[in-house]
Amino acid sequence: MSHPLVLVLGDQLSLDLPSLAELPEGGVVTMCEVAAEGRYVAHHPQKIALFLTAMRHFAESLKQRGIRVHYSALDDPDNTQDLLDEAERVARLYHCDEIRVVRPGEWRLWEAMQARRQASLPWRLIEDNRFFTTPADFADWARGRKQPRLEYFYREQRKRTGLLMEGEHPAGGRWNFDRDNREPLPKDVTFPTLPRHAHDAITRDVLTLVAEHFGDHFGSLEGFNWPVTRRQALVDLRHFIRHSLPDFGRFQDAISDAEPVLYHSRLSAALNLGLLSPREVCEAAEGAWYRGEAPLNSVEGFIRQILGWREYVRGLYWTRMPDYKRGNRLAAERGLPAFFWSGDTELRCLRRAIEMTRDNAHAHHIQRLMVTGNFALLCGVAPEALCDWYLAVYADASEWVELPNTLGMVLHADGGLMGSKPYSASGKYIDRMSDHCGRCRYDPKQVTGARACPFNSLYWRFLERHADTLSSNPRMKLIYGSLARMSDDKRDAMRQQAEAFLAGLDAAPAYGQGHQHRLHRHGYHPPEENAQ
Repeated sequence: MSHPLVLVLGDQLSLDLPSLAELPEGGVVTMCEVAAEGRYVAHHPQKIALFLTAMRHFAESLKQRGIRVHYSALDDPDNTQDLLDEAERVARLYHCDEIRVVRPGEWRLWEAMQARRQASLPWRLIEDNRFFTTPADFADWARGRKQPRLEYFYREQRKRTGLLMEGEHPAGGRWNFDRDNREPLPKDVTFPTLPRHAHDAITRDVLTLVAEHFGDHFGSLEGFNWPVTRRQALVDLRHFIRHSLPDFGRFQDAISDAEPVLYHSRLSAALNLGLLSPREVCEAAEGAWYRGEAPLNSVEGFIRQILGWREYVRGLYWTRMPDYKRGNRLAAERGLPAFFWSGDTELRCLRRAIEMTRDNAHAHHIQRLMVTGNFALLCGVAPEALCDWYLAVYADASEWVELPNTLGMVLHADGGLMGSKPYSASGKYIDRMSDHCGRCRYDPKQVTGARACPFNSLYWRFLERHADTLSSNPRMKLIYGSLARMSDDKRDAMRQQAEAFLAGLDAAPAYGQGHQHRLHRHGYHPPEENAQ
């Protein structure tokens, strides 16, 4: 009779995890905190604290259900500090003859586990059933398609699940309501206040532990307010559906200089950890529309992010790796600008996006795509450098979702597999969708000169540099027509403006070494210090 050890990873915190459903009587579950997983990129301290706190709470919930759990804490003296080695150590401790684990969220772990399937202590990998689709499902859908576009995948998902469907037709007669979802923020708008989650003893212990072990990583622990239990995640879901979803759609592309969350859900981290299921989140949003509590454009746009985009990028990741990670179709080679770690830039939009990232381990999708991402695209930042940064600094950044979004969507480094054109834009876009520019020393209406917004000249330089690749793109013919009508003198002046700006950019060392900030400098102190 098999005597397995079931390894539950930090993003598998679901009681209906298939490996737990198959747990034999007397079976052992292990969960492992290891330093290597916190340091292979310099993860934001809030991200590390979120994982460890949620893991510890989940382990307690398993124990309360009578499940035998071995928990390897980060500071346990026998901890090997490597995930696979630690799992094998625990397996030998309990005389287990097999290690079972559900598909991890990163190719590097999948590959390492696959390599040990035939070892004397074999690893058995189980497919994850907590998504709408499996990688095999996506491969079946993508087979024979030259360009596996999201829109067609999303429509099939709607038909298959019945979400927002009226018989065989989409609710409201349209699949996509994006044209209704591009409004800038009005003046004097107010935003919902996020629920505050109390810090219990487990959370306080982890915050102290993370400050001690990962205090040299970029980011502040002071504002930690992530849901670390299923109950807290459900509180956040209900709050979003009631208070934010009605206005989510029309303002989802807007950016605020002062407010980091706006009407966004900030549920992606809880979804990725397994505290919420994608189906229950989509059904909660759909229910709000049926009850007349949220408009269809908001509900459809939100469900598309989960049912469509989230499943789509996961399918691309698992069917295109490991080659996908090496994509660099635009031959970008610049190092990551040093101010991505310090926030020390006069570009107001970038400064605020980086400061919000530092303080919250979060920035909403337009800040990522059209501010930090657009800037990196226009400057020619190497995909590996930006991918590592996004993976490190955002609490919801698991590689299966982060890599396709960054390499494909943000940097167009996959040659158009995900997007039919690069998401490149000048300062005019940021001026239209945000209130940053009125507080910035640069003027988005100027292309050259001392006060000209750098996004403008960088944008035209980007188009010039990649004309051979992009000018034949049907969606870019108008903008290339504008470029062709410019005088040589104007193009030379813009090019010189852009090159002068790029010459002044300092690249950061790997993972921000030398540009990191100690946590206590950002206000985090253990509880006993706060009491003084």
